[in-house]
Amino acid sequence: MSIIWNKLIDCKDEIIQIFNEQAVEYDEPGLDHFNNDTWVNRVWANDDVRRAHIDVVDARDTRGLWMMHVCVFPVLDNDAPIYGFDVIAGKNKITGAFHDFSPSSNRNHDMITGYYDSVQEFVPKKQRALPEWATNIFTDKMLAAGNVTDEAECVEIIRIATDNLRAYFADIGEFSGDGIPTEVTAAQNYYCHNQQQNPHTPRAMKSLGLNDDDVDRFCQDMLFPKINI
Repeated sequence: MSIIWNKLIDCKDEIIQIFNEQAVEYDEPGLDHFNNDTWVNRVWANDDVRRAHIDVVDARDTRGLWMMHVCVFPVLDNDAPIYGFDVIAGKNKITGAFHDFSPSSNRNHDMITGYYDSVQEFVPKKQRALPEWATNIFTDKMLAAGNVTDEAECVEIIRIATDNLRAYFADIGEFSGDGIPTEVTAAQNYYCHNQQQNPHTPRAMKSLGLNDDDVDRFCQDMLFPKINI
């Protein structure tokens, strides 16, 4: 029995519940290829969100690891930030947890200010350093925690991420029409481009026992897909 894994699986279920309450699930072409007994990918959308994606790899039985990726992109006439939450965990610790409201075309967006308020009192016991590709796109108050072994810290990370996801859906509609589509498209593509420079994501996924070619294709085309201009 792993308290860490149980908490994270409950978190995954809560995120899916939020997505089901706030948006409509749809079939994205090509995504079915990356669904099996241990690898799950699902996407939702609504009038304010063009893509809400959850990606879960459950390799607890084979590799002793569990990984989740959550990312929400606004529609292109909305300059709201991009919601992100990523976590990878062994049986007894979270090796990395990352959460942010990353800027789109408006770096001083009101929703980012709200995000800052939500994380201002949280200080991880171990702060994860960020590489250049990450500092290009994340806020300077990104939650980046490593070596989380304490149940209370794990619970607090999950609470912040799920509370912020609910707040994200509650607030995003207020900014409909505030974005210039060409600027939002460029900003979201810049975010995706930098995320695609992250060498740790494909490395981690391959370490979970996923097919190398599938991981490479997934990370390039499905995890952070750029908008065709």
